[in-house]
Amino acid sequence: MSDEGRPHDKAPAPASEASNVPASRVTEQIGVRKGLFGVRGSGDTSGYGRLVRPVLLPGSTPRPYGGYFDDVADGLGAALAESGVGFEVAIESVVVFRGEVTFGVRREFLPLVARSLRDEPDLRFEMCLGVNGVHFPQDVGRELHAVYPLLSITHNRRIRLEVAAPDADPHIPSLYEVYPTNDWHERETYDFFGIVFDGHPSLTRIEMPDDWPGHPQRKDYPLGGIPVEYKGAEIAPPDERRGYN
Repeated sequence: MSDEGRPHDKAPAPASEASNVPASRVTEQIGVRKGLFGVRGSGDTSGYGRLVRPVLLPGSTPRPYGGYFDDVADGLGAALAESGVGFEVAIESVVVFRGEVTFGVRREFLPLVARSLRDEPDLRFEMCLGVNGVHFPQDVGRELHAVYPLLSITHNRRIRLEVAAPDADPHIPSLYEVYPTNDWHERETYDFFGIVFDGHPSLTRIEMPDDWPGHPQRKDYPLGGIPVEYKGAEIAPPDERRGYN
């Protein structure tokens, strides 16, 4: 059999590609899940009820991060130093996971970090592609997370910023002044997760009615639902069926 066309004959990928970055070497456990879907109080004949799995978040990655991630970290560190803020003061973690990098930012420094990433010539992350809310009820004191994907058109690079806030104080500075297109995205994240973006010009609901109680995409929000008829049979609403977490 000929060796032509086998993977090892192909030219190696450039060292700068993000696919060559190492995975995180540390994980953080924030809870434990039992069973396949977290079902409780029902007869289980599948055997999955005995599954016990830790809930893990990827932890900080040590240097070198690989690819262009080190260049971004160095450029951000230099820009923050010019502003009188150390990199370790504003950035609490750098996570490289599955070929992507996420900078964990302390919430009070979020506008400064975003402005530095946008304006520094060696960084030039001109676009923020929105903000995504995440709810980790078991991550005590850091239950609410906001994730910002950033794109540098100039350098063809992508990174993420992540900020955490507690349920008891769900406030994160708005990035409207840095990235005005975040106007609608912050409203949606506020609507569905209850994260309050301080400094937003008009933080009101964008999907749910103004008087809607609660925030429907939090993991502790009830399912709700209405009965459904199907060929003479009646199916109960989701919140009255077997429960999943």
